[in-house]
Amino acid sequence: MVASTPAAPAVREALERLIASETFGRSERARKLLRYLIERDLAGEAERLKGFAIAVDVFGKDAEFDSATDAVVRVQAGRLRELLGQYYAGEGAADPIRIAIPRGSYVPAYEAMAGYPAEPATAAPADSATPLPSDPEPRTAEAQLGEQTYAGTSVKRQLQFFWAAMALVILMLGFLVFRNFGPGSDAVAVADFRGSTSSIAGAVDQLPAVHIHAGSDQGDTARVATVLRSALSGFDTIDLIARDRTERVRREDATDFDFTVNAGPEGGSVLVELQHMTTGRILMSRVLSAEDIQPELLDERIAEIVTTTVPVSGMIYAYIEKNDLQQGLMTCLLLNDDYYMDQNASRHRAAYQCMEELSKRGAKSPVVYSELASLQLEAVTDGYPYPANASADGAFSLAHTAVQMGANSPYAHRSYGYLQSRVGDRAEAIRWMQKAYELNTYDLTMAAAYGYALVLSGSYSDGVPIMKRAVESISAHPSWWDYGLFLGEFMLGNRYAAARAANSLTTAKRSHYVAARLIAAHFVGDEKLASELTKEIIATYPAFAADPAASFAERKYPEELTRSLTKALRAAGLGQQS
Repeated sequence: MVASTPAAPAVREALERLIASETFGRSERARKLLRYLIERDLAGEAERLKGFAIAVDVFGKDAEFDSATDAVVRVQAGRLRELLGQYYAGEGAADPIRIAIPRGSYVPAYEAMAGYPAEPATAAPADSATPLPSDPEPRTAEAQLGEQTYAGTSVKRQLQFFWAAMALVILMLGFLVFRNFGPGSDAVAVADFRGSTSSIAGAVDQLPAVHIHAGSDQGDTARVATVLRSALSGFDTIDLIARDRTERVRREDATDFDFTVNAGPEGGSVLVELQHMTTGRILMSRVLSAEDIQPELLDERIAEIVTTTVPVSGMIYAYIEKNDLQQGLMTCLLLNDDYYMDQNASRHRAAYQCMEELSKRGAKSPVVYSELASLQLEAVTDGYPYPANASADGAFSLAHTAVQMGANSPYAHRSYGYLQSRVGDRAEAIRWMQKAYELNTYDLTMAAAYGYALVLSGSYSDGVPIMKRAVESISAHPSWWDYGLFLGEFMLGNRYAAARAANSLTTAKRSHYVAARLIAAHFVGDEKLASELTKEIIATYPAFAADPAASFAERKYPEELTRSLTKALRAAGLGQQS
């Protein structure tokens, strides 16, 4: 083997081969542990791979877990190493990429076999591997260093790489300090972007910085902070600073925010607050009861907290926009959100041009190319005039770039899935949307996208609960969430539930949204409203009124859904008058 680190996509392919193999088919725990270790490592969370976090996240242990008395993590890690050895000695002998869990660490190591075109190593040096919190027997420092030697690479060589990397980091920090504080470092103010790319600040990829400060490093407070940190790590809309705020090296600025986690006012409760660090203003304060922080409920409660605060539709971006603090990517994400909350040609153009300008300035965030991909396909399917050369192929090219740039980006995978759904490849749409959801199960916007893909594939009973969870958890959400829930409830025969979802579409002026409201009005017997909506569709959307089925088919709806919607519209009065 050669001592080079393969790229993240290749590592993921190697992981999937392992998971699907006969060797691992007999051990669900080993599969779960292996996937967790690799996903966390590829997400840049190697420092999180310690016995306590693994015990809680993988094996369902609570905050009272003690590795000195419970060896479950060490035992399962040993079993995992044995299975990896068996796999590569047998059915995986010819695999181009090999994965190992070196003894003395839970951080995976990746090796490309000789002849494999691996990319230059970008992972942290081997010396930074997280050590086991405790071991069955004490080991000397020399023994620990010996265990960290992997694939014939000497400790001395590893240390050389480590200090070289540290020197590079110091140089980069020096450059950033000079850029921010040296001559000519005045930032470009972003007061009000409405399509003018000149108002994008120089910090192209800048996102809000979010810190976590836990009042205790043990007990319920620590456990909530751990889950919160895990949840925040999956969002592409923030820059998570994975250190306590007293250890920051980043200059605090007007877009820094801090989650504080402390003991709550009542016994067994935990208080979670979101604070704007410059002004000290509290944006959110949530008390989690003793019941809320039980393992079966905590993930759901944290999902509600982060989805109402961290996405572009959440509290952080609302505060930034209200106080004109947006810069770079933040500016474009706000414009993008404006478009999806109220879709029209002018908002579409503003969002696209903003993202386009970031890409021209060398943006590195996969979010930029993800949103450009989705917006370009919107231009094709909805007839927007910008960009003039919009095409499905162009959209897929942008989405491919996004996935390449962000192998762990939920946004990138969701965008690719969205494109697949719009061109009618339902199986691929679900696969990509599911991946986006799995990359961040705490982000209910990803849950909504996955649920919508399931609904549009005809899997109504699977999609409705996911859509319903998202819609009911977040009051401010895009109209397509309600529409997706309407479609699912409608096809399940839940007329009043479908009507409730459709009634949330009153401000959304699109032909299929108005059609949903027409069907809902007929369901509840409001013939006056049904008549008004029928006239509105005929006057405003004559092509849709003349042939609704063609419009649904063009949007790649399942045939059964198209027939049912067309029949319901006819029963509600559309097509019964000239």
